[in-house]
Amino acid sequence: MSALSVAGCIASSVPDGLGAQLSPLWVLPFAGLLMAIALLPLLVPHFWERNRNKALVAAVFALPIAVLLLRALPAALLHTAAEYGAFIILLGSLFVISGGICLHGDIRATPRNNTLFLAVGSLLANLIGTTGAAMLLIRPLLRTNSERQRTRHLPVFFIFSVANIGGLLTPLGDPPLFLGYLRGVPFFWTLRLLPIWLVSVASVLAIFYLVDRRAYRSESPEQLALDDTRIEPLRLTGAVNFVLLIGIVAAVLWLPGALRPTGYGLPWREAAMVALAAISYLVMPRQPRRDNRFSFGPIIEVAALFAGIFVTMVPALVILGARGGELPLREPWHYFWLTGVLSSFLDNAPTYLTFASMGCGYLGADAENLGSLLGVAAAAGRPAGEQLLAAISTGAVFMGANTYIGNGPNFMVKAISEDAGVKMPSFFGYMTWSGAILMPTFALVTVIFF
Repeated sequence: MSALSVAGCIASSVPDGLGAQLSPLWVLPFAGLLMAIALLPLLVPHFWERNRNKALVAAVFALPIAVLLLRALPAALLHTAAEYGAFIILLGSLFVISGGICLHGDIRATPRNNTLFLAVGSLLANLIGTTGAAMLLIRPLLRTNSERQRTRHLPVFFIFSVANIGGLLTPLGDPPLFLGYLRGVPFFWTLRLLPIWLVSVASVLAIFYLVDRRAYRSESPEQLALDDTRIEPLRLTGAVNFVLLIGIVAAVLWLPGALRPTGYGLPWREAAMVALAAISYLVMPRQPRRDNRFSFGPIIEVAALFAGIFVTMVPALVILGARGGELPLREPWHYFWLTGVLSSFLDNAPTYLTFASMGCGYLGADAENLGSLLGVAAAAGRPAGEQLLAAISTGAVFMGANTYIGNGPNFMVKAISEDAGVKMPSFFGYMTWSGAILMPTFALVTVIFF
């Protein structure tokens, strides 16, 4: 079964054996787009500043894949378009609504307060999703630290904790878990992953505190004195937008969307999200948005780049789905790492479903009902289904933090931070941070839990 059919595309839309027949060369446009995202900001920074040019680059790499899909997999192209639409509407609605909420005030930009910001965001990610939590808190965090000079690490750790790792505990936290819920995993099952969440979040926040404390001590006395003179009690404006955020959560939970596990339907979920975002932008008070220096630039950048990513990654997913059974996956840690590494570059939702289905096949469970994995007990030489699903879920959610493109909020946080004047690491520079901070954390998770 191909990754696309697992993700909900009609099985008959993928010709038998096509994934096995496709040459690995069809993955080159995807690899080329990733290299362009990594290198063009360094080689031609002025060219890359314009979102129109980003869209042009994404289109150049996506065009040959779009032609391939039109000829061989037209239904897969339709599925990709529906998946992209659902993705960008969710991100866009959360971006617009959260942009209407402004946390005023300026507390001291100490390592303790910054760590509390990340801790609260990691908890909040499970209630309004990693995207909602990231969009709600990144601006206040940057504003609080605006008097400091050494703040480049703040958005990086924010992406690690709030935009990715924090969202492990509920299906609302991250798209892979929501798809698992739609495919039969009980809503509250992910709460059993709390020990993994605690170890991982605590590890990342502890490292962040040490890094931020060192940076704080390197600040000049003038900068710290300026920070002390700008203390102002925290207060919220635009809080009525929280009602609209709750509406987004309700739409995700209870309204059917255009893309469904069994096919397609009317886009009630997406229509509700667009309506709520429109109410926020057109009806709600505009002053909080002005105070946030709100602009559509960051979401346009994400939309342009991820349009190309969604199209160019289809051959990689089809090939993986067709040949994944050849991989020697036996232990939970195998699934944790391979799901995670691929989720660092591919969309983590279909990657999650692909490996969950492979796990069902390995253990003899029903791939159409992922909850059936939870009833498979450990046997001689085989792990329990629950442990396998825990490894796949954790890998898909956690390792989206490994690159800027691993999860939608990553790029949005990067764009907002750069708009606020923070110089973010390059594509490979960010991976240096994630390799140094996250890989030891994931190794610890492997040793303890998988």
